[in-house]
Amino acid sequence: MSSAPSPVPLRALSPSRATDFMQCPLLFRFRVIDRLPEPPSPAAKRGTLVHAVLERLFELPAESRTPDSALALLEPQWQRMREREPEVETMFSDSAELEAWLAEARALVRRYFDLETPQRLEPRHREVRLEVSLESGPQLLGYVDRVDVAPSGRVRIVDYKTGRRPAPRYADKARFQIFFYGVMVWRDTGRVPDRLQLLYLGDGTALWYDPTEEELRNAEAHIRAVWADIVETARTGRWLPRRSPLCGWCDHRALCPAFDGTPPPLPEGAVAVDSPTG
Repeated sequence: MSSAPSPVPLRALSPSRATDFMQCPLLFRFRVIDRLPEPPSPAAKRGTLVHAVLERLFELPAESRTPDSALALLEPQWQRMREREPEVETMFSDSAELEAWLAEARALVRRYFDLETPQRLEPRHREVRLEVSLESGPQLLGYVDRVDVAPSGRVRIVDYKTGRRPAPRYADKARFQIFFYGVMVWRDTGRVPDRLQLLYLGDGTALWYDPTEEELRNAEAHIRAVWADIVETARTGRWLPRRSPLCGWCDHRALCPAFDGTPPPLPEGAVAVDSPTG
């Protein structure tokens, strides 16, 4: 006799899952509640590879943090990815596709050196996992690429992006994510970060914000509002699709009512909304 499915507790929120919900509540459901499998994305995995290289770069002595040293880290990190996730091999139909993908990753690593001089930097944290519980709200969860603390005490949060800098009318998503990290660091340390910086390796540009406490409070209010919407949607079970140009990249269009698909049944009691913790 099969047992009922275990409830999926809704208690933590990450920048990526919050963005999923804002983009499309049904996409959030597919990823968080149904946990539908998705094929590995070449763009996403290339980003993971480049992030790993830049993280390991700062393990080297300062004088050794050169473009050649960074590029030498790429092949070992690719081998580690293949060992951990054998399915990444399915992204390529032949060796030429793989080589083109690796060449793009190398170009992104080289472009990082157009934006920063890592020999002059000693990050306080790299790929740090943060968990912060908001009073009467969700637990925030996220991985911050880098936290720099200057001798003067100034704090900078750095997020690497392997795409191009978005046009101003599309910058809200990136701003939401970097301010999400800013809220977490602020609530974790009690100090407002001095700078929130995005490094776009796709075109070698940077975008930054010097937030005020009021701006972080507003960002926190936005996060709470998104969480409230998620909780209400979970209670009603009405995970509705929201069409946008991003639908063209969705792996679940065949199951989406907006494209004449039918989502799998939502098991009764599949979602449990945890009581807020403070």
